[in-house]
Amino acid sequence: MNRITGKTKDATLIEMTTTAESQLEDGCAVLTGYRRTYEAEDNNGCLNSISDRGTQLPGHQEFDKTQPNKDSVYFRDGVRRIDFVLTYVDDKDGDKKQERRREFESNLEKAGLELETEDKSESDDNKTYYLKIHAPWEVLATYADVLKIKVPFKASDIPKARDVPLQWLSQPFRLPERVMRPEPDYFTSPFDKNKIDFFLIDDKETFFPPSTRNRIVYYILTRCPYYKEDNLEKDKTGIKRLLSNGTYTSAYPLHDCRYWKKARESQCESERYYLYKHWARFLCFYKEQPLNLIRKYYGEKIGIYFAWLGFYTEMLLFAAIMGVICFVYGVLSYDDNISSKEICDPNIGGKIVMCPLCDKKCTYWKLNSTCLSSWQSHLFDNEGTVFFAIFMGIWVTLFLEFWKRRQARLEYEWDLVDFEEEQQQLQIRPEYEIKCTSRRLNRITQEMEPYLPFTSKCARFCLSGATVVFWISLIVACIIGVIAYRLAVYAAFASIMKDSPTSKIQLVGSLITPQLATSVTASCINFVIILILNFLYEHVAIWITDMEIPKTHLEYENKLTMKMFLFQFVNYYSSCFYVAFFKGKFVGYPGDYTYMFGKRRTLRNEECAPGGCLIELTTQLVIVMAGKQLVGNIQEALLPLLRNWWGSRKARNHPERQYSRWEQDHDLLNFSQFGLFYEYLEMVIQFGFITLFVASFPLAPLLALFNNILEVRVDAWKFTTQFRRPVAAKARNIGAWQEILNVVAILSVVTNAFIMAFTSDMIPRLVYLYAYHPGNEITMRGYVNNSLSVFEISKFDPYNEPDSEENPAWFNSSIITTCRYRDYRYPPGHEKEYTHTMQFWHILAAKLAFIIIMEHVVFVVKFFVAWLIPDVPSDVKARIKRERYLIQEYLHNYEVEKLKLQLSQSFCVTTETVSLLPSSPDKHEVLSECL
Repeated sequence: MNRITGKTKDATLIEMTTTAESQLEDGCAVLTGYRRTYEAEDNNGCLNSISDRGTQLPGHQEFDKTQPNKDSVYFRDGVRRIDFVLTYVDDKDGDKKQERRREFESNLEKAGLELETEDKSESDDNKTYYLKIHAPWEVLATYADVLKIKVPFKASDIPKARDVPLQWLSQPFRLPERVMRPEPDYFTSPFDKNKIDFFLIDDKETFFPPSTRNRIVYYILTRCPYYKEDNLEKDKTGIKRLLSNGTYTSAYPLHDCRYWKKARESQCESERYYLYKHWARFLCFYKEQPLNLIRKYYGEKIGIYFAWLGFYTEMLLFAAIMGVICFVYGVLSYDDNISSKEICDPNIGGKIVMCPLCDKKCTYWKLNSTCLSSWQSHLFDNEGTVFFAIFMGIWVTLFLEFWKRRQARLEYEWDLVDFEEEQQQLQIRPEYEIKCTSRRLNRITQEMEPYLPFTSKCARFCLSGATVVFWISLIVACIIGVIAYRLAVYAAFASIMKDSPTSKIQLVGSLITPQLATSVTASCINFVIILILNFLYEHVAIWITDMEIPKTHLEYENKLTMKMFLFQFVNYYSSCFYVAFFKGKFVGYPGDYTYMFGKRRTLRNEECAPGGCLIELTTQLVIVMAGKQLVGNIQEALLPLLRNWWGSRKARNHPERQYSRWEQDHDLLNFSQFGLFYEYLEMVIQFGFITLFVASFPLAPLLALFNNILEVRVDAWKFTTQFRRPVAAKARNIGAWQEILNVVAILSVVTNAFIMAFTSDMIPRLVYLYAYHPGNEITMRGYVNNSLSVFEISKFDPYNEPDSEENPAWFNSSIITTCRYRDYRYPPGHEKEYTHTMQFWHILAAKLAFIIIMEHVVFVVKFFVAWLIPDVPSDVKARIKRERYLIQEYLHNYEVEKLKLQLSQSFCVTTETVSLLPSSPDKHEVLSECL
C-alpha cells in the first residue's frame, strides 16, 4: 500500500474523494461497515485501498498526518465529528491486548461506528495511540430510537411566563439570554426512525447535540463484545472491562474547544468557553447559573446537581441571616447574663469550692475559674436559640418543598417528566447482564432477560448487611477510644493547668480550662480518625455494592448512596451525639461515681462544666464541620490549581498544530462514575451539620453559606478546566438524596429539641425563674447556688479523694469541709441525703414537656406547610397537559396525512396499471369497491 505524502490535507481529501466517486460507477469503491474506503492508483495502474484511518493494528490503513490544525473535534476530513476517544499504549502484554483491541474495534465497525487512529509518533509523549470514534447518522438514528431519546418536532407555541414586577432589580445578577437559553423551546417526542419527516431535521450532522452523541456511543461501547463470533466467553464485553484490564488506558468524549478561547471551527459550539466565561470564574459568584447551558453541555444529571446546589445556597442565605441575628442577640444580652456574673464574682463564684472532676490527680477548684467559658456559653445558649431552633425546623421544610417545585419545573423544561420508567427498563448495567447467567421471560416485554436467583440475592444481602454492621461497629469502637482518651487525659490537663503561682503556663491556664483543652484535642483526634475511616469506607461501600450486582444504574447509585451516607453519618455525627446526649448525663455523685467500664475502673465518666455541655458541643461541631470544609476545599481547589498551572502552561505553550484536542483532554483528570456522588455526599453531610446540631451553633448556616458560594464556583471551575468531558447522563431528580434529606429534616427536629432540653441550660433556668426564685421578684439571682448540690469532703472514698500534694495552696481541709457539684440532690444530714430533690423531677418534667411541645409545634407547621405548597406548580401541570395534548394531536395529524399520501400513491399506481390493461367492466367494479 502506498502512503500519500507531499500534499496538504485538503488537496489530498479532494483528490481522494474525486477518485472514490469516479470509481463508484465501476464498482471499485468499497464500503466497510460505515467506514469509507477510498481508492488510489499506484504506478502499475492497480487500485489500492486507502482508509481514512491512521496506522496501528494489522489491517488498519495509513494516512497522511500533515494537518493544518490539530486542535479540532473532527476527523481529518473536517466533516465527521469525533464523538469519543479511546487511548492505549504498547506494553509487555501487547500481543494479548492487541488481539482484544482488534476484535473490539472490528465489532465496533460492525455496529456501524467509524474509526480513525492517531499513531503514537504523532502524540506529544510518543507512546500513546488515540482511537477516534464517529457515529454516523444511521447509528445515531437507530440507537436514538432504541433509547427513546426525545427530539424536537415543532417549535413551542405556549406563551412564556410574564415578567415579574421590579425584575430590573435582579438585572445585575442575570446573564445574557443567549447563555441562559442556548436553544429555543420545542415540543419534543421520542425519536422514531420510521418517522424521520415528522421531526425538525435541518441537518442530520447537527440534529443530535454532542452530549446526546457521546451518550449513544458510550452505550454502544459498554455493550460491544471483544470476542470472536465462535468464542463462548460472553463475559468479554464492554469498554469498562477493557479499561480495567489495561487494554485501553482511557475513554472519553471531547470538549468542544479550549476554555480560554473559542473554537476555530465556525460550526463548533464553543460552549465550554461560554461556561468558563460566565460560570466557572469566581468573580461570577453573584451571578445566576446558566443551567440550560450546563444541561446542554454536560447532560441532565450534572445539570440537576448544580441546580440543587444553587438552590440550597440561596436558601442558606435566609438561615444565615437568622443565625446572625440570634448570635447578635447573645452578644447584646451579654451584660444581662446574671448567672455568668455570679460565677465570675469573687464573692460568689470565688468562694464556691467545687468537687474534683476526676480521681486522685484532679483537685478542688473554684467556680470562678470557669468565668470565660460561662460567657462563651451564653453567646449560643440564650432565649434566642430556642426561637432559632424552631425556625430551622420550619426552614428545612420550606427548603425541601420549594426544591420539589423547582425540580418539577426543571423536569418539564428538560423533557424528563416520563424518563424514570425508560431508565428502569432500558439502562440495565452491563455488569448485571454479564454476571447473571440465568435467564427468564419478562412478562411485560415477553423477552428473555438475565436475572439473579433469589437464593443468590439473599446470600449477597446477608453478607452485605454483616459487612455494614461490622464497619459501623468499628466506627463506634473508634468513638469509644476517643472517649477513653478524653477521660484519660483530662486528669493530665487538670494537673498542668491548676492554679499554682509557680506554673509556667499560668497565662494559658487562665484562658483555657481543662474541659476546653480536652474537648479541642479530642475533637482534632476524632477528625483525623474520621478522615482515615472515610478513605476505607469508600472502598468498602463500592465493594459491597458491586457484590450485590444491582440491575440498573439507578438501583446501583441508590444502594451505594444509602451505604455511604450511613457510614458517613455514623462517622461524622457520632462524636457530636456523644457530647450532646451522653456526656454528663451518667456521672453519679461524689462518693458514688459512675465509671465507663464498670465500678472502680480508672476511667470515670465525664462531667459537664457548670455552664453546661453546650459550649463543648459547639467546639466539637465547629472543629469537625470547619475542618471538613477546609480539607475538602484544599482537595478540590488547591491541588487541582497547582496541576492546572502546569496543564495551562503546557496548553498555552504548545501551538494548536502540535497539541491536539484529544491530547489536551487526555491530560485532564478523569471524571469517574462516582465524581458527582461525592459532591452530593459532601453537601448532604454539611446539611446534617446545620440542621441536626444547629441549636448549639447558630452561625453554622453562615459558615455553610460562605463554603457553598465557593463550592459552586470551584465545582464549575473543575468541570470546565480540570476534568475531561463527562459522558452525558439523564436524571430527573437528585435520586436517593431526596429521601435522605427528608429523613435528616425529621431527625433534626428531634435532635434540636433534645439539645435545648438536655444539653442546654435553658430549661433549668426557666424553672428556677418561674418556680424557685427567692422573694417576690422574678429574677435569676441565686440560680448558680441553687443549681449546685453539697457534698461532705470527709465522706470521700479514698479512691476518689485527690492526693494531698495536688491540692492548691488556698485549700485548707480544716476550714473547707464541703464541696459543690452540679446536680439537684439533698445535702448531707438530710433524711434523704444525696437523693434527687423535687426540683430535679420538676426540671425533668419540664424538659420532657418542652420536647413534646416543640416537636408537635414544629411538626404541625411542617406538615401544614408541606400540604399548603404543592410539589408541582399549577402552571407546570397545565403546560404538561397542554403539551401532551398537542403532541397527540400532531402525531394524529401526521399519521392521517401519511395515510392519505400512501392511499393517493397506491391509487395512482393502480390507475396506471389499470390503464395498461384491456378495458373490462369487471375490473372497474373491483377497483371501485376497493376505493
